Amino acid sequence: MAYEYDSENIFAKILRGDIPNDTVAETELSLAFRDINPAAPEHILAIPKGAYVNYDHFAAEASDAEIVDFNRMVARITRAVGVAQAAGGEGYRLITNAGPHGVQDVPHFHLHILGGRRLGRMISS
Repeated sequence: MAYEYDSENIFAKILRGDIPNDTVAETELSLAFRDINPAAPEHILAIPKGAYVNYDHFAAEASDAEIVDFNRMVARITRAVGVAQAAGGEGYRLITNAGPHGVQDVPHFHLHILGGRRLGRMISS
């Protein structure tokens, strides 16, 4: 299956500068910004700047540099906002959705970083 990237999705528009965002961190290869409808006190979206549809697309086709940069940025963010246990925080959750069954709303790989309170169970039966 080929991945079909929609260059008009909201994250592509943010990356082009067409839509403003509340940037938390940015590198040459990645961007992180606050979610406009937060589900927790800390709710940050991390995205690669490359045109990747979902996690498996990113993991399979991104360069080693993109993968390392993205993951290191996420680690820096969890420390910076105080949710990483290494920074004295109480923990956090990382969520990414893929495809219709994963309820992916935006077809650009993104990782939700959620923390700042107890989050409860992810899925109930």
